[in-house]
Amino acid sequence: MKQLPPTAPGAPRGGRHELILLALVLLEWGYFCAVGRNFATRDSTFDILRHSAEIGLLALAMTPVILTGGIDLSVGSLLGLCAIVFGKLWRDAGLSPAVAAAITLAVGALAGGVNAGLIAWLRLPPLIVTLGTYSLFRGLAEAVTHGVDTFTNFPPGFLFLGQERVLGIPAQAPLFALVAAGVWVLVHRTTYGRAWRAIGFAPEGARYAGLPVGRRVAQVYLFAGLVSALAAILYTARLGQAKADAGTGYELFAITAVVLGGTSIFGGSGSVHGTLLGVIAIAVLNSGLVHAMQPREVAGMLTGLLLLAALAGSLLPAKLRAWGRRPGN
Repeated sequence: MKQLPPTAPGAPRGGRHELILLALVLLEWGYFCAVGRNFATRDSTFDILRHSAEIGLLALAMTPVILTGGIDLSVGSLLGLCAIVFGKLWRDAGLSPAVAAAITLAVGALAGGVNAGLIAWLRLPPLIVTLGTYSLFRGLAEAVTHGVDTFTNFPPGFLFLGQERVLGIPAQAPLFALVAAGVWVLVHRTTYGRAWRAIGFAPEGARYAGLPVGRRVAQVYLFAGLVSALAAILYTARLGQAKADAGTGYELFAITAVVLGGTSIFGGSGSVHGTLLGVIAIAVLNSGLVHAMQPREVAGMLTGLLLLAALAGSLLPAKLRAWGRRPGN
């Protein structure tokens, strides 16, 4: 049987991409240290970590999804829905934060299962399915709250998770590090990661090789739903409130971080450490613009430009090589 190439066409190879991205992060940091007020401080660094934890979790969950050649546009909306579910269970059902969190995680996994069933077993396009659930989950959150209800006054023990420090670092940092380490091991050191890459590169070839393609694809969407629920809990703890518009636009930041980190949008290649560098690049950009007194809209525009640049950067070399091989060039 012919061996499949290790990477998808047009995908970044080796660690060169990560080195370039690391240089970009250092340039960002140096620039904002020069122009931003109080940017290069320990408190500012911890704030960057605290405010990027939820987007980082979504990006970690998105990495296996994109490795398989899929996409999940619903993670931001699911974060908002799970935040409302958590608030409703705690305030209106009278459950403890721990029990409410456990049920919220189950709801997130169930919502991810909806995506998994439609994509893996009915074989509907991931873009269309998750675009539909993007609207469905946000609509459910709006329906539960009637667009105005906000859940607040959470107990201090729960707020500690998002607002305080443990051993001098933000309380959510150990949990984020644990998830990041788990995803890294799955992607880089297990048969799951190899299967996700094979599926992303050639789904039919993976089926021919005996891989349970439907099951492996379903797992990444289930995992994305579970992690979205976890991000919702951290989001609620950090802000001290849950409302229907929580996580708006987070799917864009998560996808940008993954693609910026070198994962091919067509699937088949990528790395978790690249995704983490992408998260850092976006977090430093957003925080630096705030310290530099720039309008919030600038961050959105630059994030969109980063996404376009990352996509073009992954495809342009292959296009130029193909153009150079054309007769007459």
